[in-house]
Amino acid sequence: MKPQEKTSADFDVVIVGGGIVGLSLACELAATDFSVAVVERNELKAIAETPDCRVSAINRFALQRFKQAGVWRSPLVQRACIFDKMFVWDQTGAGQIQFDSVELGLSELGVIIENYILQHMLLETVTAAQNISCFCPAEIISIDYRPKAGGQSVSTVELSSGLRLCAALLVGADGVKSKIREIASIQRSQQPYQQFGLVCNVATAESHQNTAWQCFMPTGPLAFLPLYNGYSSIVWTLDDDSAQSRMALSDEEFKRVLAEESQYRLGEITDVSQRFLFPLAHGHATEYVRPGLALIGDAAHSIHPLAGQGVNLGMADAASLAEVLSSAKQARKDIGSLNVLRQYERWRRADNRSMLVAMDGFKRLFSNQSSLLGWIRNTGMSLVQQTPLVKNTIVRHAMGLSGAQPKLAKGIEL
Repeated sequence: MKPQEKTSADFDVVIVGGGIVGLSLACELAATDFSVAVVERNELKAIAETPDCRVSAINRFALQRFKQAGVWRSPLVQRACIFDKMFVWDQTGAGQIQFDSVELGLSELGVIIENYILQHMLLETVTAAQNISCFCPAEIISIDYRPKAGGQSVSTVELSSGLRLCAALLVGADGVKSKIREIASIQRSQQPYQQFGLVCNVATAESHQNTAWQCFMPTGPLAFLPLYNGYSSIVWTLDDDSAQSRMALSDEEFKRVLAEESQYRLGEITDVSQRFLFPLAHGHATEYVRPGLALIGDAAHSIHPLAGQGVNLGMADAASLAEVLSSAKQARKDIGSLNVLRQYERWRRADNRSMLVAMDGFKRLFSNQSSLLGWIRNTGMSLVQQTPLVKNTIVRHAMGLSGAQPKLAKGIEL
């Protein structure tokens, strides 16, 4: 079927947003008999030789899912860097924690990969599926969302090409400024952190050792995330004044300041890429679903990058929604009914909220110049390091290996 040749095409699911989370949902549904359309406004940029500054730390849960879906068979997997250790320390004291995959009996804690490279890998998998149609790039002219509380909802997405995509379920995977959330009149809390994330890639005198390094400083955390080419991706949380002053530095001055602030943990900084700055905030939608509509990823929730959990929460949304939809279809239920979609909302909203609250608490504890909180930080980190059970519980939760998991994460086909 070539829906581009028709004025309209019918699908079970239309996903608006072809980023990592939207494409992850399409991957989850590729092994089912659902007909799915993915619409993405922006063209995916061409692959460059040097690594991009925007990266994600993919946890063990998401990595398992990608391998099961065949995403990890792409030749682009060479751009992913496995990390098997994580070292966390406090700049103002002696507190430190080291997490090691060997202690958990695992081969790795996760991988660091450039966002757009992962999108390319997901897109390769999705476009090979017979039941998935991708429209990228494609501009949406209008969205006609017609919810029916007691019957089957039908939504129509009209593209600039004139093609109309009709579906029983409309999924918003279109980010923080979600148009789908706006159309459904779903409210969203928003709390700016008065902080910025500074990102760039650097070369260091000493090897990153396939370790994720994170230093907690009074102004916010500084992370060195290992990249495939020996460089490290920098994610530095700063207040407004500090962010602007570091952006104004020359490359040589920035390399010196970064080495000093990281206490030369990886030695001198020998090279630095272009730097980028973006504001940090967290937010949470009051609802994830309406009849015939569901939100996933940043459209539903956004989180502080402190523990690198944002994209992993979104991928857990995708796996959970796919399981709920598949179960509903097997039971011959309407996949757009509110009763069905509420199962997904109950499953994910509580987990996401607990992570949002935890990260907000960590942000307040670890981005604070109070001497009392500094003492609490260092004492707490030392106690965790000396208590293997607590340490392993923390890291297993961060890796997505605790709590209620979708079947796909356990190797069970939908």
